[in-house]
Amino acid sequence: MNASDLQSFVLPVAGAVVAGGLIGVEREWRGQAAGFRTHILVSLASALLMLAAMSQADWAFRALPGENIVTDPTRMAHGVLTGIGFLCAGVIFRTGFSIHGLTTAASLWITAAIGLLFGAGLFALGVVGTVMTGLILLVLRLVSVRLPARTLTDVEVRWRRDGASPEAEVEAALKAVDPAPRHDRFELIDNGATVRRSWRIKARDEAELKALAARLCALPGVTAYELDPRDD
Repeated sequence: MNASDLQSFVLPVAGAVVAGGLIGVEREWRGQAAGFRTHILVSLASALLMLAAMSQADWAFRALPGENIVTDPTRMAHGVLTGIGFLCAGVIFRTGFSIHGLTTAASLWITAAIGLLFGAGLFALGVVGTVMTGLILLVLRLVSVRLPARTLTDVEVRWRRDGASPEAEVEAALKAVDPAPRHDRFELIDNGATVRRSWRIKARDEAELKALAARLCALPGVTAYELDPRDD
């Protein structure tokens, strides 16, 4: 590898690292498991693999006599984007009705794509992709916060089976927040001694959730409850 080759590799690698870092900062700030370092590594790995595919003439292998080898770097891109799916699956999890981590998984997937663009030498397209991804994660997040949306929340309530069931009072408390709560699980735990029910509701703001928590806490039959707002 000469100085010219080193220069042609430095710019794609540097661009991939910066792009991954810029996207990862937002996820790190949001407190997601896949944050700053993870996004940098995904972008860097994608760029390195694409650079390797673009430089197959320098690979340490010998072709058979008389054979003409035709390289296809797009196969590497397909392999990277397929493989990143396993990493994305690791940040997606389900709680009740709610699915968490979809935005982080999408950011990892697009970070891999941006790394491939830098590795292929498509710097302008990589920069545009980085800027647009940052706008989507940051600016549109601020827009969504200001919209009159309702927060999806998983509610789990427990009560003793051997006492009076507070289920009617619990549903009344839920309907005070959401007139049409959706039912989820109905389970017996602790060797059948405790009933665990869960619902999915839509709340306007944190104040409604605090009021719901206070009302559930005041119910004599309730032994435990959990409110889990959905946030990607």
